[in-house]
Amino acid sequence: MKFTDINLMEDEKKFEEVNDGPLFHCDLCDSEVVREIADVLVMGLSTACVDNTTADLFKGPAFVAVDMRKEMVDYLTQRTETYVAEVVVQEGGANAETSDHPTEIISDFIDDFASSKRNMFNRVSGWLLSETREDKIDEFVQEMDLSSFWLMERREAIAQTLLTNVDFKNKFHCKMKFHTTEELSAHRNQCSFRYISCINEGCNVSYSERHKEKHDLTCPFKILPCEQNCSTSLLRREMDRHCITVCPMKLVSCPFYQVGCESTIPQSVVVQHCSEFLHSHLVQILHVIRKVASVEQLNSRVEQIEKSSSLSELAAVRDVRSMTLLVKELDAKLGPLE
Repeated sequence: MKFTDINLMEDEKKFEEVNDGPLFHCDLCDSEVVREIADVLVMGLSTACVDNTTADLFKGPAFVAVDMRKEMVDYLTQRTETYVAEVVVQEGGANAETSDHPTEIISDFIDDFASSKRNMFNRVSGWLLSETREDKIDEFVQEMDLSSFWLMERREAIAQTLLTNVDFKNKFHCKMKFHTTEELSAHRNQCSFRYISCINEGCNVSYSERHKEKHDLTCPFKILPCEQNCSTSLLRREMDRHCITVCPMKLVSCPFYQVGCESTIPQSVVVQHCSEFLHSHLVQILHVIRKVASVEQLNSRVEQIEKSSSLSELAAVRDVRSMTLLVKELDAKLGPLE
């Protein structure tokens, strides 16, 4: 079965010739699940190609990729078309307890296909458990991506067909049917599975309308107020860097924490804090200089320093080293403690 055959099969599903019954099907599917399946398709193809050509001196994964892709799509189409019947027969009915998530179901089918393509080397060696195998699979995925071998839009078209085949509980695709194309068109404009684009500038993501709120909660391009309540609004993706660098409300330690000030303050009010707590900072620094002095002696000397110096000049010093040198100099001029 070729890709065009799959597309034709999709189109044919829209039309159901039943006496007096609905003729037109809505073919919209859950965008997240479609992309999940599209991703496992390319990973499964890479696995099958790598395992099929390991230790082969004459051909590599790229040599078999075209034929392997066609064979895998045919296999998955056949398996998914018979899946519901298998569930009913083997599990005792459509309501039986079994995985109903399309990605899990199709992943199992892909694993079965890839396993069937392992060559003799894989079957008799420890290759399947080696890190080298995983690296080669990842490398071939990247190679296919760079060469546009299997474009996402083509994989998504196949994924929609596979999803519809296995989603017998209609959780991940629309089950609505209509008598006329006009009714179908009107429904598609309101269907919760319809694709919409993110409205945030710079975001190119599209998704099913039902995931709008979920995407909005994580979109890196959504403009938000600062989480630390400064006046800035910025992109979500820039929030962390803003909060730990330039945000004026970023909490910082007092410049004099080394001498005992344990205050944690927004960096925008450091100047104000140093001015308001100048006296206690001077006491703490003087205590480092005069270790044996009493609290009364230290407070008395600080009062003398404040009277003999410019308070604005003292408050302007906002690092321990400079303040210590200044206090030492002023303390020395005032002579011994009383």
